[in-house]
Amino acid sequence: MKQFVGLYFLFLALLFAAFYAPTSSVSILLNEGQRSLTIYFLDFFLAPEQRQGIDIWINPHYKIIITQACNGLIPIYILYAAILAYPSKLLHKVLWMLLSYVIFSLVNVLRILLVIFVTESGEGIDDFYWSHDLLGNMLLMFTGLALLIGFVKFSKRSRG
Repeated sequence: MKQFVGLYFLFLALLFAAFYAPTSSVSILLNEGQRSLTIYFLDFFLAPEQRQGIDIWINPHYKIIITQACNGLIPIYILYAAILAYPSKLLHKVLWMLLSYVIFSLVNVLRILLVIFVTESGEGIDDFYWSHDLLGNMLLMFTGLALLIGFVKFSKRSRG
């Protein structure tokens, strides 16, 4: 368990430093690409003219800006660190990382659409905060937990 925890924090730091923080052209490309992919999928559900650049207008006075923090990579890297730290076969890890990426990308789009819907149909800014900060983040957290449980359950532990 100590080895898992140590490796988890090591992989978490490495993933965030190498692929999330704007430290290289690779991390910037990954973050902008993921943001573009998120916006691409959101466009299927948004009203015409509702999106302008990275801004999604909920009403004439309120918008959501799809920034790096909204691209869905944070929970992906948190899960990836746990998958990489867990003692299992490399192929199993790679398959679950690919599956997790697809699922998290779709759930992130669903999360943003949920925030838009709740904010549009509710009282505005107050509904934005609870739908984004609480409901949306809980959706990502439970998705990550379910994926981690699935990964561990279907994993054959290996030593070394």
